[in-house]
Amino acid sequence: MTIILDESLPHGLCHILEPHQVTTVQKAGYAGMKNGALLAAIEGVFDIFITADKNIRYQQNLAGRQISIIELPTNRWPLLLLLQPKIIATVDRCKPSTYEVVSAAYSTQIPQ
Repeated sequence: MTIILDESLPHGLCHILEPHQVTTVQKAGYAGMKNGALLAAIEGVFDIFITADKNIRYQQNLAGRQISIIELPTNRWPLLLLLQPKIIATVDRCKPSTYEVVSAAYSTQIPQ
């Protein structure tokens, strides 16, 4: 599975998500792109986009997207470390074209 992390997320997530192939928006050359253009550019290149942007599902039309999106509750590294098992479980069960939310309390799938 190929995963790309949004700009605001700590690079330490790359190590947490091994053995998946993980990169960041910056390393992939997409830094500074707005969400719509970014999603269009990474669609078909990556399987999963991970972000802490809680507005993306309201700002973008996600219907018909092939890429899966996982929304994290924060970009703060200490909390993400605590959520590591939930993040890994969400990535492992993620299906194409889904929008998943990992919260501090639980992880759930949002129907589209």
